[in-house]
Amino acid sequence: MAQPIVVGFDASTHSRTAADWAADHAELHGLPLRVVHVSALAEEQLLTTWPYCREPAPDALVELLREDHPGLRIEGVGVTGAVVPALVSFGAQADCLVLGLRGAGGFAGVAVGSVAHEVAERSGRPVVLVPSGPSRMSGERRADQVTLGIDARDPADAVLEFAFDAAQRRGARLHAVHAWRLPSHAEQWMPFALPEEDRGAWEDREVQLLSDALRPWREKYPQVSIYEDVRLQSPSAALVRASTSSELLVAGRCGTRLGPTLHSLLEHTTCPVAVVPY
Repeated sequence: MAQPIVVGFDASTHSRTAADWAADHAELHGLPLRVVHVSALAEEQLLTTWPYCREPAPDALVELLREDHPGLRIEGVGVTGAVVPALVSFGAQADCLVLGLRGAGGFAGVAVGSVAHEVAERSGRPVVLVPSGPSRMSGERRADQVTLGIDARDPADAVLEFAFDAAQRRGARLHAVHAWRLPSHAEQWMPFALPEEDRGAWEDREVQLLSDALRPWREKYPQVSIYEDVRLQSPSAALVRASTSSELLVAGRCGTRLGPTLHSLLEHTTCPVAVVPY
């Protein structure tokens, strides 16, 4: 049986935006969609708070999604328990897990909700975090672009596979971003300008590294057009900038922490970010 796309729902506008994105993604992949609501309250607690504290049921959202996606298999699931472990558990049986970048709780001005942050760190499957709101939709956007954040010195197959597959299914151009820094011995020139010859040679080396890392994936996905982009700046700054012109940005997570690059990206992204563990 095909693994579904799972989306977490808490009745917030953020989670509704995530559900719409997940439904589109499920259609592209020909996979069923599972809408999951996790209540931290046990059933007996729900009875004592009703009708003053009403828990959102996924059924109404499922019906709305079916109207917009009549050919898509969709089911709603409501469970009780600790939210993060429950979502991680559902995600473990999914093709990918989709969440709003923020949920119903949290504080104004905080871009990344605690649930989204913890799930993205703990999940063994890809997690797509979807921003919402007018402030997240600024900038000139290409409707045909998937961006891949890649370390050309240590490319991760799982991350490249997700990005190339996403680009192919969308008929999109893949924007591969590799950020680099000047070597430490370049500091000897400070505060003077670097010799252009040295800088050019270092950049040529980075361009070759990226080309080499992408070569086997060009052969595997010959239909995907690739824009190779080598940037002399921090990875977080390069990816945040790239997010303003992307429909999806794919980045890897090594270990059980998001790390400073992913944390900064999620704080400032203007497009959905797929966090792919490897």
